Amino acid sequence: MQPTIEILEKIRLNSNTHPEEVFTRLYRYLLRPDIYFHAYKNLYANQGAATKGVDNDTADGFSEGKVAKIIEALANESYSPKPVRRTYREKQNGKMRPLGIPTFTDKLVQEGLRMILEAVYEPIFLDCSHGFRPKRSCHTALKDVRHQFHGVRWFVEGDIKGCFDNIDHSTLISFVGNKIKDARLIKLLYKFLKAGYLEDWQYHRTYSGTPQGGIISPILANIYLHELDKFVMDMAKRFAKPSERKFEPAYASIAGKREVIRRRLKACNPEDVPELRKGDKELRSQQLRLPCKSQTDKRINYIRYADDFLIGVVGSREDSQQIKAQLKEFVSSVLKMELSEEKTLITHSNDYARFLGYDVRVRRCNLIGHASNNGGISKRVLSNMTELNVPSKDKIERFMFDKGIVLQRKDGNLEPIKRGGLINLTELEIVDTYNAELRGICNYYNMASNYYDLHYFAYLMEYSCLKTLAAKHKTTIAKVKKQYRDGRGGWGIPYKTKSGESRRYFAKYQDCKKTRNASDIKVNALARHMNSRSTFEQRLKARKCELCGSTERECYEIHHVNKVKNLKGKTDWERIMITKKRKTMVLCYECHHRIHEQ
Repeated sequence: MQPTIEILEKIRLNSNTHPEEVFTRLYRYLLRPDIYFHAYKNLYANQGAATKGVDNDTADGFSEGKVAKIIEALANESYSPKPVRRTYREKQNGKMRPLGIPTFTDKLVQEGLRMILEAVYEPIFLDCSHGFRPKRSCHTALKDVRHQFHGVRWFVEGDIKGCFDNIDHSTLISFVGNKIKDARLIKLLYKFLKAGYLEDWQYHRTYSGTPQGGIISPILANIYLHELDKFVMDMAKRFAKPSERKFEPAYASIAGKREVIRRRLKACNPEDVPELRKGDKELRSQQLRLPCKSQTDKRINYIRYADDFLIGVVGSREDSQQIKAQLKEFVSSVLKMELSEEKTLITHSNDYARFLGYDVRVRRCNLIGHASNNGGISKRVLSNMTELNVPSKDKIERFMFDKGIVLQRKDGNLEPIKRGGLINLTELEIVDTYNAELRGICNYYNMASNYYDLHYFAYLMEYSCLKTLAAKHKTTIAKVKKQYRDGRGGWGIPYKTKSGESRRYFAKYQDCKKTRNASDIKVNALARHMNSRSTFEQRLKARKCELCGSTERECYEIHHVNKVKNLKGKTDWERIMITKKRKTMVLCYECHHRIHEQ
């Protein structure tokens, strides 16, 4: 039997070659065992793999028998997803974000369904979409903004109110039905949408929105918002208008005079050359003080990450208002949603627009430079170029206040303080905590034009760390630095390794500027596993207990732990997992249940 991953790769290639292709009979791929071994491989390493939903079902206990039961239920269409367990996480603005935790069996089925949907839809999604897609991230969206939004005059900042919670089920099903004609797959998808959730052990129906915390929620949202992408790109084609003329009249007039001088230079006497070149230089100086582009063209640039999008408009404010009105009408009538009025703003490109945590603007700068790729000719090197900046007040300072890293003095300056919640940690853990926070911020903002303004943030973080270490030892910062100095003018926490003693230094924010892949790049599992067989499938089908060595048992299951570092090494199975550095172990039924009874 041909591996399902190879079949999905062929579907992806077919969808890429024939974007209008309609797919049928996709449900049958959910009845193949190998897709669930690949699904388990994609899920088991996640931190939530050991988190319980509404029952005790987790990644622990995965087996061939479990796969067979899932396939049997899907084959006779008796499979029914269980409600998700709802919990809440605090957002940056202080509000609570609902998060649903499905059972692990539902996660497996959703992962298989996601793999099929991704093979069909990923090739037809537009380049302007960056959220929750393979090899795309916030940074790829920001790079496109930086490279494509040159010269725009207005920004339309877009945000759909409660996007994931307000996706209309019937509208979503109709969008999927345009591309996939498979009644059983559509029915299964509808079951997941209507599964509901449990909050405080009370059942609630779901009338809208994608499965909370579900594996398929991101791709379903992308399928839904793909219609918005198509609408904006069609609107951009209708809006686009070429320039009536290339240059402003005054700029073009001087360009004509310079052309006359260049012609005279070719046929003049040598003694006249200095005077002519002096005149050309004066005219060029005048040119660089005048607007060049005629600004008679029109265009729209558009980038979306999940439900946040940014539109750059080369046109008037009235054009931007009309674009916003058309967006509002489309989102309301077709997507059955609502644009957030407080977040959907029209901003002049000379001012900052907020997108994915960055401040974005188009520079109006007459700084003269010499372009090396243009023969060294003087030009305005930064004018009309897109600039990304760190919003220090809104993001960096708020982060430090929220974490208790600084306090504000009476004169308005910030002062680093100790963090009482970290004092009971070891010295190495304290430095690691600060390093992780510092690198997280600096990695994310490594594209910013004002990146090196973060030196003050790095200074505050380091001295807050030193004050925390000083409080732990009930001493002073000077004595802490003296205790941990390395003899080369720096300081670091010593620790032992297999090869000897090493030091954990405080992170340098400058190093994060060199990072190329700074954040959430998602690996394309489809290509990665092409022509490969899941190691879990191999280990289970070997039918050998990795603890007792038995090969004659009827049932073998995977034992799963959340983190290897949490194991104490007191029992044989713990020592084996620590030695192999694995979170999973194939066990016979007897050994597996004996472990859980201990």
